[in-house]
Amino acid sequence: MATEKYNGSEPVNIGFGEEITIKELAEKIKELTRFKGELRWDTTKPDGQPRRCLDISKAEREFGFKAQVSFDEGLKRTIEWYEENRKNIK
Repeated sequence: MATEKYNGSEPVNIGFGEEITIKELAEKIKELTRFKGELRWDTTKPDGQPRRCLDISKAEREFGFKAQVSFDEGLKRTIEWYEENRKNIK
C-alpha cells in the first residue's frame, strides 16, 4: 500500500499503535514459539529502549494504513510463517 500510494521522502511508521515493553514482547514470543528455556536479561548492559510505541497517524493520513489484525495475531502469523519457511531462508 505504501509503495503504491506514498511518494514522500520522510519515513513513515507502520505498526499497531499501542505500546509494548520489550519484556512483554519477549514473553509473547517465548509463549508463541513454545520455548521452554529461561529468558535472561544482561543487566550489565545499557537499558537501551525499554519500550516501543510507534506513532502511526502519518501512515493513516498519507495512505490510509490501519492494522487489520491485532498485534498478537500478527505476531502469531509471523512466527507460523517463519516456522514453515525457515529451511528455505538463507
